[in-house]
Amino acid sequence: MAWNEPGGDNKDPWSGKGGDQGPPDLDEVVKKMQDKLGGLFGGKGGNGGNRSGGGPVGGPAGTKGIIGLVLLGLIVLLGFKSFYTIAPAERGVVLRFGAYHDVTQPGLNFLVPVVDDVIKVNVDRISTFPLKDTMLTRDENIVDIELTVQFRVQDPVEYLFQDREPDKTIRDATETALRETIGKSKLDFILTEGRGSIASDIKQRIQDLISFYKTGLVVTSVNTQPAKPPEPVKSAFDDAIKAREDKARQENQAEAYANDVVPRARGAAARVVAAAKAYKQQVIAEAEGETSRFLAVLREYEKAPEVTRQRLYLETIEQVMGSTNKVIMDVKAGNSLMYLPIDKLIEARPETSRSNTRAQTPSVSESVDTSRLDDGRSRRVR
Repeated sequence: MAWNEPGGDNKDPWSGKGGDQGPPDLDEVVKKMQDKLGGLFGGKGGNGGNRSGGGPVGGPAGTKGIIGLVLLGLIVLLGFKSFYTIAPAERGVVLRFGAYHDVTQPGLNFLVPVVDDVIKVNVDRISTFPLKDTMLTRDENIVDIELTVQFRVQDPVEYLFQDREPDKTIRDATETALRETIGKSKLDFILTEGRGSIASDIKQRIQDLISFYKTGLVVTSVNTQPAKPPEPVKSAFDDAIKAREDKARQENQAEAYANDVVPRARGAAARVVAAAKAYKQQVIAEAEGETSRFLAVLREYEKAPEVTRQRLYLETIEQVMGSTNKVIMDVKAGNSLMYLPIDKLIEARPETSRSNTRAQTPSVSESVDTSRLDDGRSRRVR
C-alpha cells in the first residue's frame, strides 16, 4: 500500500507500521527489499509463502526497490572508480574539472569520481627515431649523415600541456642541431676523429632546444653512423682517405726511426763526453805527477847542486844514447876518431853467437867514467 493511499492510515510500506512510529530498522528494510526482489522475479516472499497483497508487482513499492538497488549499485561502482593504480614506470597526471591538479606516484591512489580524471604517462619507455640527410660542411663539402636519437619523457606535465606536438618538436630540433653542428665542422674532422665529439655536440644542442620549448622530454643518447661522401664523388674521397692513411703510416715509420736513432746518438754523445772527462782527469793527474817530481828534484838540487846536476846529465845521456846502436870513441890526445859499427858487427856474426856478443857488447846504459887517464885525459867505455 502506498503512503498516501486515500483512506489509508499513512502506513509505512517498508515496515508495515503506522507513520507515527520511529525510523525503520535497517535489517528489516533490507529483508523486505529482498522479499520484494524475490517476488519481482517470480520468487517467494520472506514468509516462505506466496506474495501477499501489499500491492501489485509493478506498483510503487517495487519501483522504489529497483531504484534503491540501482543507487546501491551506483555507490559500489563509484567506490571502485575512486581508486586507481599507477605502474612503476608511469606517472599519473590528475585533472580536476579538466584542469591540471597534481601528479601521482606509482601505487594505489584516490580520486574524486566524476570530478577528477587521470592521464597515465610512461616515463621509462625509450623512444627512438632515425634521421638521415645530406649536409654542407664548413669547408663547403657535401656529406651524408645518418644518426639515431633515443629519448624519454622526463616531465609528464610539460609533455602533456606545454607543447602541442613534443614528438615532432624533438625531430625538428634534431635536424636543426645536426645542420648547425655539421655546418661548423670541416669534412676531414667529420670523416676521421670527429665522430664522437659531433654526437656529443648534437645531443647537447637537441637538449637545449627541447628544454627551451618545454617539451618535457630528455635525450638519452645520440648514435651517429660513419659519415659518407655522396656517391658521385665517393672514389675521390676514397683516394683522399688512402693518401691520409699513407701519410699516417709514413709519420709512424719516421717516428719509429727517430726513436731508434736518437737514443743511439745520445748514447754515443754520452760516451764521448765520458771519454773526454776521463782524458781530462788523466792529463791533470800526469801534470800533477810531473809537477810533484820536478819539485822533488828541485828540493834535492837545492841541497846538492853539483851532484844533482851530474845525475841529471847522466840520466839524460842514457836516455838519448839508449836508442842508438853506434859507439863513437874520441881520444882528446890524438887527432883520430874511432867509429865502431856495432850493428854491422852483430849482423855479421852467426846466430849462435849473438847472445854472447850481446853480452860482451858495451851497453850505452853503462855509466861513463869521467876520470882522467894517466897519459892524457881520455875517455873510455867500461
